[in-house]
Amino acid sequence: MTTTGKLIEYLDGGKFLCAYVTGGQAKRLRLVNQNGREMNLPLSRVVHCSEKSHSVDLPREELTRQLQETAEIRKQLMEKIDLQEIWELTSDEPTDTFLPSFLAEISFGKDADDDIVSAFLRSVFVDRLFFKYKENRVVAHSAEQIEQLRTQRDKEEKVQLLITKGAEFLLSLNGSQKKATPSDETGKECLAIIRNFYLNGADSEHADIARRILKAAGFNRPHDPFHLLVKAGIWDKNENIPLLRNDLPVVFPLLGIQQAEMLLQQGVDKLFQDPARKDFTDLRPMTIDGATTLDFDDALTVEEQDGNFLVGVHISDVAHYVRPEDPLFLEAMQRGTSIYFPEGQIPMLPRHLSQGICSLVQGELRAALSFMILLSADAEVLKIRIYPSVIKVARRLTYDEADSMIRTDKELSILNDLRLKLRNKRLDAGALLLPFPDVNIHIYDGSKVQVSLADTDTPSRTLVSEMMILANTQAARYVADRMAPGLFRAQKPPKKRVVHGIDNDLFLNSKQRKMLSRGELLISAQPHSGLGVTQYTTITSPIRRLLDLVMQHQIHSLVRREEIRFTEEMCKDFTSVIGRTLARANNVRQQRHRYWLLKYLETRQEEPHTALVLESGPKRTFLLLTDILLNIDLPTPGRNRPEPGCRVQVKIVRVDALDNTLRFEW
Repeated sequence: MTTTGKLIEYLDGGKFLCAYVTGGQAKRLRLVNQNGREMNLPLSRVVHCSEKSHSVDLPREELTRQLQETAEIRKQLMEKIDLQEIWELTSDEPTDTFLPSFLAEISFGKDADDDIVSAFLRSVFVDRLFFKYKENRVVAHSAEQIEQLRTQRDKEEKVQLLITKGAEFLLSLNGSQKKATPSDETGKECLAIIRNFYLNGADSEHADIARRILKAAGFNRPHDPFHLLVKAGIWDKNENIPLLRNDLPVVFPLLGIQQAEMLLQQGVDKLFQDPARKDFTDLRPMTIDGATTLDFDDALTVEEQDGNFLVGVHISDVAHYVRPEDPLFLEAMQRGTSIYFPEGQIPMLPRHLSQGICSLVQGELRAALSFMILLSADAEVLKIRIYPSVIKVARRLTYDEADSMIRTDKELSILNDLRLKLRNKRLDAGALLLPFPDVNIHIYDGSKVQVSLADTDTPSRTLVSEMMILANTQAARYVADRMAPGLFRAQKPPKKRVVHGIDNDLFLNSKQRKMLSRGELLISAQPHSGLGVTQYTTITSPIRRLLDLVMQHQIHSLVRREEIRFTEEMCKDFTSVIGRTLARANNVRQQRHRYWLLKYLETRQEEPHTALVLESGPKRTFLLLTDILLNIDLPTPGRNRPEPGCRVQVKIVRVDALDNTLRFEW
């Protein structure tokens, strides 16, 4: 046990402190240290203990003065110690472990007193390159260890320099009155590190360095990195963070771009040289889409035949251009789908194709996959033929234009009549229509937000959807009847039905949606209860969906009587790929949709908002904001508990789009 009067040294916060022992027990010492503080110290924390004993019966001020004087003497002695020289002198010794006093004597060339031994130990703790202290002994490092430590030290020095310079850069950037793009490498590296940290948090490669840079610069709020990156011109003030966090591909690889450019150079003349491709350029197809649509992937024709009606659903033949072995097909597998945001879209295929040669543009020859479906006057399917074809769209109509013409235009009138009959057949088979308005978000002047609701149950919209459902159902039947594997959408019956027939009630439709069974993607055909069909797939949007492109290839091989394009095992792989990519894309799309709705609410914090009560539980009440169709919840009030289905007024307490924070109160 260290006895009273001994002068000991211990580490506190990485600094050596001298102290006199004034008493103690077996494992703890009572001390007075060089700062005049009395304390208890575990014996295990003592680094050095003097051989000599001192009187501790002096006044506290005198003891403190002596300790401070001793500390200064030892600090000055450290300057005379060359650890590298000592290490070289001991490198030939048969052992690598030494008494501190032995090495201290080598260093000074004389007997080592307490001050000399302490100074040597202090040097070992300050410069850990050549020796380490372990269990009252000093261990010499090997040459290999020294080299490793040197490398590590250089790395730490570079990191510390980056932290210092990076913090200076961030402070300068924040103080600038305008956007300041970094010109030096340190600034660029600093911004790259905090960008990665903001997106990936603790999982980012240099998370610790990012924290240290931000802390050194005094940026401690969660979104400080975001605002700094905006100030640096790296990000827009409404940057799509969910897109960046999920690392979805935005640009196309060089090979994909080159393939798209080669396809553009091919032209359409070769289409007529394909003996299996029908020339339907005598037909007059029409497209019906939104006013801002640029990628047209379906067109319709209809003609009367002896009291029956031959409906043509002509789908852009993307499979003709994008083959499974192509770079663009592999890129489509990475994306899975086109993603649409209020501020723009990320296409599954390059715009060269999606808005060019694969788009059914009015007046242009295009490759198509045509479903020629003969319907009776009661909309019963009498016969179907599927042809690779060449078409030329004669009319491009918007939904509004088609709605205004639907009673006077002969083709539209026939299709509308068939639409009603097809819809009623599906309803009789148990289909659930559940129309919900579209939430249209319009961004103008850079970041201002306008939100409006659009009816999805208009005649022209449902006309198009019924014809697409018809084609998709027949495509699924065509593949299933030939016992070929494919990608089929299925859905089990709902857990409970609260909607029967056509109902536009927002409350009932919301309630029914929560009771729907989860949709499935299978490799064999199964019923789809929500659509009221016995089998279903999707083939009508090959420009924007991988599933449709895959099924288009599968049908091509069956129609042309070629070897089946995709085996059962390959189709299983596609279900995994599509499930993963769609989940990721939908998550990003939903988060971005919510962001813009919160931006919209940020400008309307003082207004009352109407909400539809969906559920009213004992603790929480779930509501739907009726003007933007956003779900919220509130604590259920103790009195006057709202009834499901009623409308109430709520007000915003706090909204922050960047923070994804939204709180309401009654």
